[in-house]
Amino acid sequence: MVQRNVKTKQKWPVTWVDARSLALAALLLPALPAQAFETLEITFEGQDNGLETALRRASLLQAAQDDGVQDPFEVFTIARAEYGQLIGTFYEAGFYAPQISVRIDGREAADISPLTPPDTIRRIDLILTAGPAFVFGQTQLGPLAQGTALAEDFAAGRPARSTVIREATSDAVDAWRDQGHAKAQPEDQQITARHPPGALDVAVQIAPGPRLRFGRLRPDGQQRTRPARIVKIAGLPSGEVFSPRDVQRAAERLRRTGTFASVSLREAETANPDGTLDINASVVEAPLRRIGASVEYDTEAGAKLGAFWLHRNLFGGAERFRIEGMVGGLGSGGGLDYRLATEFSRPATFTPDTALNFGVVIETERESDLDAKRVRLDIGLVHRFSDTLTFGGGIGLLLERAAFGPNLQQRRDFKLLLLPLDVTWDRRDNERAPTRGFYTRGEVMPFLGLGGTDSGARAYADLRGYRAFGQDDGVVLAGRAQLGAVFVADLARTPRDLLFYSGGSGSVRGQPFRSLGVTSGNVSSGGQGFAALSAEMRVRATENIGVVAFADAGYVSEGAFSGSSDWHAGAGLGLRYDTVVGPLRIDVGYPVAGTTGSGFQLYLGIGHAF
Repeated sequence: MVQRNVKTKQKWPVTWVDARSLALAALLLPALPAQAFETLEITFEGQDNGLETALRRASLLQAAQDDGVQDPFEVFTIARAEYGQLIGTFYEAGFYAPQISVRIDGREAADISPLTPPDTIRRIDLILTAGPAFVFGQTQLGPLAQGTALAEDFAAGRPARSTVIREATSDAVDAWRDQGHAKAQPEDQQITARHPPGALDVAVQIAPGPRLRFGRLRPDGQQRTRPARIVKIAGLPSGEVFSPRDVQRAAERLRRTGTFASVSLREAETANPDGTLDINASVVEAPLRRIGASVEYDTEAGAKLGAFWLHRNLFGGAERFRIEGMVGGLGSGGGLDYRLATEFSRPATFTPDTALNFGVVIETERESDLDAKRVRLDIGLVHRFSDTLTFGGGIGLLLERAAFGPNLQQRRDFKLLLLPLDVTWDRRDNERAPTRGFYTRGEVMPFLGLGGTDSGARAYADLRGYRAFGQDDGVVLAGRAQLGAVFVADLARTPRDLLFYSGGSGSVRGQPFRSLGVTSGNVSSGGQGFAALSAEMRVRATENIGVVAFADAGYVSEGAFSGSSDWHAGAGLGLRYDTVVGPLRIDVGYPVAGTTGSGFQLYLGIGHAF
């Protein structure tokens, strides 16, 4: 905030030092031997303990001492900058007549010439006197846009903190901008401090400017992405009344593609003669390709190794193409599972918030009583209604050849036409390490059997909630509930991939992977009904290390919550180590109910369990 016509009595020595003078002094003076900066004594005279804490945190000298700065000239330069640093902290707290003294071995730092700095510095005394706390006197801010509500703190008799003035001015400007006045700004400010009786008079004049409409989006900085596609993806509503929220949403759409390492949308300096305002989109493209790998380990299912290759801008329209491979069951003593998946995604299809996705998955699944090979093809649309709400729908084809039962003697081919629908509502504060909010995902997939395969529908819901407690949110309680069912289709004529199991890191830790299912006609399989509950208490032990206690329980039924059923549970402890890609996870679980497992289960992975 620019202050004009400020009238106040300065009772402290403040000298603004030209940085060029300090630089010249550093060049002209011979190198001086570094002497230890031994003592910093901070004395605060006042009644506001919160202000004292804020001053100590803002002190450049305190930071220099904490960082072990020893060079006398560097310490001297920091000491002279301390006046300007701390006066802003006083103003933010509403104290406009403070006294600041910075004494270097008994001499005031502001009185020492930068051309003759001290060659040794042993002690610095920082003496801070708050003086009287000011309150607002007369407050004038306007004109205000219709419906603008300023903060209650910006009123006569309230503490005259400079932050309140800035926030009130910003709120007034933002209200005009929200109504289309893109060039609204403070035009004049008069702030007068009246020492007796300790009142601060504030008068701020706002210039709303004309109401403008969106002009054109002008891309800049792209190398491989076609400008027309950038305009399409951003979806700026040209011709409509200007809105900061629309600018923000356009930038978010571009970032979500993953094609750009950075995106910056800036308003043109001046409006066009027709009352429109162009928006400049400066982008920096991310590397064209990316490769990655993953590893997971489960004491029952064995190790799982995966790798992927990603092309971020396949045809110059921010399309993403990904190939992923996986080998599972390593070290489990059973057969190996293989998976090859490809996915193509094109943003801004039909609307700026709609993406078109193609996917193909080829995989095998081998267990003691199952040997399956399947291919699945999907095409669908994903539409983002808001920052938190997403809807998807499409059509798919599932082909599976399975051998199952004792000695794998029973064989069946499945052919299904799939109609998957899903909705996601994500209100978590952080996707990788949430501490507050909730996540809900629901899926409904009717399927039509072809060639003798039963028709039916599969439903699944995943609900998660998070709540933080304690100092600096050091304790997080997390809970998860899962619910699933398959309707209409006969159990024996439903592909295993559509049935539900319990056990393992995705449902019940401490129980072997997919250990709980049902047995029907001497054939073991997953069930058509499923429910699971999980709870975690996450405690941050250090800045990067966390400890987790968890308890899980799972239920599987033969029919959609009918027929024979069973349940089991597990509990345990885990460690988390935060990294840039998410927390590294180590969980050790033990079965506490049910007959499906015995002994400890170890889980390694990246990211929280949920």
